[in-house]
Amino acid sequence: MLDVSDLYKAGGLAPRRSTCLVRSSLLGFVVIAAITLATTGAYADSHGISAPKDVDETRFESEREAVMWRQQELKDIESLLRQLRFDLVNNRDAKAAAPRLKELKERASADNLIPAYIVGTHGHGSDARPEIWEEWGRFEDGFYDLEQRIDTLIDAANAEEYRAAAKALSEVGDSCKGCHRQYRYD
Repeated sequence: MLDVSDLYKAGGLAPRRSTCLVRSSLLGFVVIAAITLATTGAYADSHGISAPKDVDETRFESEREAVMWRQQELKDIESLLRQLRFDLVNNRDAKAAAPRLKELKERASADNLIPAYIVGTHGHGSDARPEIWEEWGRFEDGFYDLEQRIDTLIDAANAEEYRAAAKALSEVGDSCKGCHRQYRYD
């Protein structure tokens, strides 16, 4: 059993003098999570990939290069989705789709795309809204949602379940559109 003072310490607070014991591990977890969220503003970096604050933290030579790269990369991903629709929905050919699915998984990953979102790279020449950096945790979560939807698509294609693949493909597209509506100027 946990002593309540341990929970306060875990949250970075001064312990209270209490002999109350938390009898339920679930309750203890909830209390620790609440204290941690309250004291750290935890949503800001939910997956551990923070927005690069400077171009020197990235593989890009300049902020402009990062913006141009991400715009082209997103267009290429959109093109891959159209090709996959042709492979999986029109032709029902998982074998032809396999290399494109692999490419989609790599290119649409958070690890690949997030480094191109350097803090402040919005405005003239960029379609990005400043809300990306104001709502970083939510923006970042969108990439992980996309990755999960792509995994579902890959699983359906590998099983040659073409109806499920078509549905998963639509859900991947919906994930992209949802993010664009929220964080991109049209």
